Amino acid sequence: MNVVELKTILKNHKTWVETNWEKGTKADLRYADLRGADLRYADLRYADLRGADLRYADLNGADLIGANLRGADLRYANLDYSCLPLWCGSLDITVDKRIAAQIAYHFCRLVCDDEDAKQAQEAIAGLANQFHRMKGCGKIEKKEVTE
Repeated sequence: MNVVELKTILKNHKTWVETNWEKGTKADLRYADLRGADLRYADLRYADLRGADLRYADLNGADLIGANLRGADLRYANLDYSCLPLWCGSLDITVDKRIAAQIAYHFCRLVCDDEDAKQAQEAIAGLANQFHRMKGCGKIEKKEVTE
């Protein structure tokens, strides 16, 4: 997909979102080749990105609320300051270790009173501490598990 075509789709999609789906067109980017695309701060709310190839895409600050990313390839994409949706539409995405560590880090920083959740946090603390922004956010310290 060329840059002009992508910009047109994003413009029409933004209109669609801002007019509560009355004008413009919902972005249909299913299986689109978006490798290396500049999607910084893009409004991708409710966009259909199923199966899209987003490897190396810059999604810094992108709004992905409600976006369907099922089966998308996000390896080496920049997701900093973006909103990764937590619903079925984000299942089965392909990520690299950098993104896995980023997600693990955020999970480990949840405050939860459930022992199973705490044990899961302990189990992935090593991966979480590989988060590329860990130094600025603080290292996950392993706590002694009490029974």
